[in-house]
Amino acid sequence: MYGMLYESVQHYIQQEYGMSTWRKVCEIVECKHQSFKTHQIYPDKLMPDFAAALSACTGESFDFCMNFFGKCFVRFFSNFGYDKMIRSTGRYFCDFLQSIDNIHLQMRFTYPKMKSPSMQLTNMDDNGAVILYRSGRTGMSKYLIGQMTEVAREFYGLDMTAYVLESQNDICGGTAGPIKLTDGPLTVIVKYRLDFDNRDYMAKRVNVVAHPSQLKMPSVDLNIFLELFPFTIVLDHDMCITLAGEKIIETWILHNPGVNPKSFIGSHVMDRFKCRRPKDTKIEWETILQMRTVLFEFELIRTGHNRAAYDAALNIDYDTFDDASLNEAQAMALASAKEFSAENAKEEEAATSSKNEIDPATGQRRTSVGLRSILLKGQMFYIKDVDSLIFLCSPLIENLDELHGIGLYLNDLNPHGLSRELVMAGWQHCSKLEIMFEKEEQRSDELEKSLELADSWKRQGDELLYSMIPRPIAERMRKSEEHVCQTFEEVSVIFIEVLNVYDSGSNNIQDAMQAVTTLNKVFSALDEEIISPFVYKVETVGMVYMAVSGAPDVNPLHAEHACDLALRVMKKVKAHALPGVAIRVGINSGPVVAGVVGMKVPRYCLFGDTVNTASRMESSSDPWMIQLSNYTAKKVQKVGYKVEARGFVKVKGKGEMETYWLLEGPEQ
Repeated sequence: MYGMLYESVQHYIQQEYGMSTWRKVCEIVECKHQSFKTHQIYPDKLMPDFAAALSACTGESFDFCMNFFGKCFVRFFSNFGYDKMIRSTGRYFCDFLQSIDNIHLQMRFTYPKMKSPSMQLTNMDDNGAVILYRSGRTGMSKYLIGQMTEVAREFYGLDMTAYVLESQNDICGGTAGPIKLTDGPLTVIVKYRLDFDNRDYMAKRVNVVAHPSQLKMPSVDLNIFLELFPFTIVLDHDMCITLAGEKIIETWILHNPGVNPKSFIGSHVMDRFKCRRPKDTKIEWETILQMRTVLFEFELIRTGHNRAAYDAALNIDYDTFDDASLNEAQAMALASAKEFSAENAKEEEAATSSKNEIDPATGQRRTSVGLRSILLKGQMFYIKDVDSLIFLCSPLIENLDELHGIGLYLNDLNPHGLSRELVMAGWQHCSKLEIMFEKEEQRSDELEKSLELADSWKRQGDELLYSMIPRPIAERMRKSEEHVCQTFEEVSVIFIEVLNVYDSGSNNIQDAMQAVTTLNKVFSALDEEIISPFVYKVETVGMVYMAVSGAPDVNPLHAEHACDLALRVMKKVKAHALPGVAIRVGINSGPVVAGVVGMKVPRYCLFGDTVNTASRMESSSDPWMIQLSNYTAKKVQKVGYKVEARGFVKVKGKGEMETYWLLEGPEQ
């Protein structure tokens, strides 16, 4: 659904129930949108979810909330000027009901991805009307009742009540579409009875009773009628084609080469056309009689889709057809088809010989010409004199390119309508619109690239920030929260020093560069062994690498994870076999204080005697050995780690301390 529907829900929930209720509703449905954009598409399930959440917060029923949302939308779209369009549909509420599908059809230009329902007025009387609703969404029947009620009250001053007569595939409560138990497409179908005062409309309906002057008029010959309206189809009670206008038959022959042209007359209309609108409508006599005010869109079914199919048509022996059995329209259409094939044979030959030629008008390579599918739009009328339905239609054409694409010419269009003028106007404005669209597409592409670049910069910035500061601390800083130091009761601090990397007495630049390269290899190997959130890398200072387990994420197994890290890095650095390079490790456990220090280059630092002791464990250790303090050794020894007593070691600032060597981890 487009954002305008959800904008109306948000606006009127805040207005009727308050901001706190809207926040509760969003929290219940886990809606992360602070606001909705009018032309952006959001999930369909949000609407029933909002209704269920509002019901839980207010105690009102789900149906009441959906009805309320429908009324809210009608009130809200007046802000966009759509109320003028509603008022312009007619003087009476029934005029609006007859025009709903046409309104949705026009709105597709503003909202091209709109999945509008289909609604037809099937019956009218002095006390109201019956409408038939079809949609691919479930749970929206009460929403529509709210819309209809508010339109009747706001624009026509009517008190209307509505209720459901019949319902099919409609499921109340939060699904985006009907549940499919079969492979075929399912459609929600609901029949509503709308009760309102409809006496004025029924009294003033045009042609309910024929005027005496009309009764004296002679009946019109259908052949004359078809000559006046060349895009016309006459249907009998079985919905079979009994007669058709010249242009209808001619177009069908052009789009269906190789098919006997006599087969068009007498065939079922759905064998030759596909009903595009109204959707999922059964093309039956009784159904169509109730839909005489509805605009239909029929798409011609084709067997040939390109010029190659027309070459096959040239091989048809048209002379074998019994011309006497063809009516005048069919005979003229057949003659036009032959003429079309002959005229375009030369064009096809030229196109074949120059298929690699560049078109000077467009600057692009020429392509084979193919006919587009033709779309016919019009109304169904019942003619009592012949007891038939007449589909009075015109082809939907926007410009000259589209006209040629379906194999028609300007002279083929109805001379008494505005079809020719609209096509010419569309052609004149086409170039300007194309330039505008190209500019908009270019701007859109530039905007997308800018957004992608901005997202990339943001990700890089986040990665850099999280490499210096733990994520939870960084998020707090982003929210401008006060920098508060944290106290951790017990963590394990690890110090790792790389030995024999650089001779401090050397002045050779190449030796220094080699030292940096070696140090980078070792520290990169150590980085690969850091497993967040069990161990966090604090910093590197010179040849020393510092890490901690138990901060900033509290970890009761900090000592075990610190020892596991030490054992892994020993094995990994040895595997690199760097000449002369060795490492030594020291670990100590205890309380620390942690916090972010600095503004320009902020760092997450640890403070306390535990850190100093861990540093002394490293500095007094031996190459390729892991030295543990007495407390850490006892802690990991209980869970199966193998340690060996080193004895008492003189530690700067501490005196004699009993330390242990870590040999290996617990047996798996």
